This record gives sequence, structure tokens and C-alpha cells, in this order.
Amino acid sequence: MNRRMLISALALAAFAAAPLTASADALDDVMKSKVLKVAVPQDFPPFGSVSADMSPKGYDVDMANLIGKAMGVKVELVPVTSANRIPYLQTKKVELLISSLGKNPDREKVIDFSNVYAPFFNGVFGPKDLAVAKVEDLAGKTIGVTRGAVEDLKLTEIAPKDTTIKRYEDNNGTISAFLSGQVQLVATGNVVAAAILARNPPKKPEIKFLIANSACYVGMNKDEPKLMAKVNEIIAAARKDGSLNAIAQKWLAQDLPADI
Repeated sequence: MNRRMLISALALAAFAAAPLTASADALDDVMKSKVLKVAVPQDFPPFGSVSADMSPKGYDVDMANLIGKAMGVKVELVPVTSANRIPYLQTKKVELLISSLGKNPDREKVIDFSNVYAPFFNGVFGPKDLAVAKVEDLAGKTIGVTRGAVEDLKLTEIAPKDTTIKRYEDNNGTISAFLSGQVQLVATGNVVAAAILARNPPKKPEIKFLIANSACYVGMNKDEPKLMAKVNEIIAAARKDGSLNAIAQKWLAQDLPADI
């Protein structure tokens, strides 16, 4: 064996004998720096928006601060849009993505998701004294929707033929129709229903039944098991002690569903 081959063999043997060490997890970096960078929305109330003093506010902002407090670290909020939020995570500009993020197969190929932390769904809403519990109960009723929205398309497919569906050009039109009594019910997202409740109408809308459900999850990069476990631990604790429900009440004016 010549000298070059001997050196190569010895190097290979040394590598094989060396103990394998686990690669660092993002949680290790966060705990070392004492800073957690979180991507949050800035143009999607009540999950994220900017207050009069230009500070961020919303459900997702409160959730980011809850996680940071539980970790004992400072939270650095990074405003994102729907288009750039996943790239911000993948390029490690942030460790967590808390931006009313729904889960789907395409997204699951590139990032991982925590357990659910917030409800996000489309449903039929109406006053408590109106007996509606399923789509068949819409027969003979008048319901308002925003033209072209998911709930408009779905109701067009499934509503009984004698349901009167009134279509409005935007969410504000749908809200006004309910508040003014032009329609008995509205089909909309739970965030829009929260906006109606914020106006404190005489007949407060409550959920009658779901049309589509797309709950919100915390996004993180692939292969971060320690960070995933920590975030899920914090979500579970916040669910148990009521602090997560308090955030839902504050921003959605509703309790968390039982399945969250």
C-alpha cells in the first residue's frame, strides 16, 4: 500500500470511528440567542394588522408573544404577506410562521405544521332564535353571501332550491345586509362574523353549521423535532389553562371550538 492510499484509509477509519452528533435544531439557536423571529400578517385583521401607533396587533401577534413568553425569549415580529410568508421561513429569516396558515398537501411537502392554534372556517351564521342546523334548514330562508367567495360557490351547489341567496360585492355589503335585516342569515368566514359581532347588533350571529374548515397552524421548517415538540407543548398548555381561548375571545368574540 502506497503512502497516499494509507493516509486515505486511516482518514476513513477515523471518520467511521468518530461519534455521530445531531445537527443543531432551530430551538437550540433560539434559546442561545434569546430571540424568536416570527412571521406575522400585517394586512389580515383580526389575525394581523397595524394599529394607529404603527404597532402590530391581532390574533397571530398575540399567539407569537404567547409562545415567546413561554420560551422565555424576546419575540421579533417580521411582517409578511401571503405570497412571501413561506419563502421567509424557508430562507430562515424567521423560525416560526404564524400567519393564519392553513394546511394542505402541497405546503406539507415543503414545511411542517404544529397542532391547531386557531379556528378558521366558512359557515352559515344567524341569530340564536332562528332554527337552522343543517343545509336542508335553509329552505325558505334568505341568506347573504359575498359574490364569488368559497361560501357562495358551495351554497350554490348544496342549498335547497327555495333558498333565496342574495349576493353582495364585498364583505362590507354582506355585513350591512345582515345588520339591516335584508337577509336572515349570512354565509361567510368566522373572521367576518367576528366583525359583525364587533358592531354589537341586536341579533348577534352565531354559527349554525360549517361549509368549509381550514384551521390555522404554526409553520416551521422541515426536520425541526425539538422546535415542533416545544411549540406543540406550549399550544397544549395554553389550551388547557384558557389563555388560548382568551385570545379567541379577544379577536374572534367566540370560544375556541371543542376540537381545537
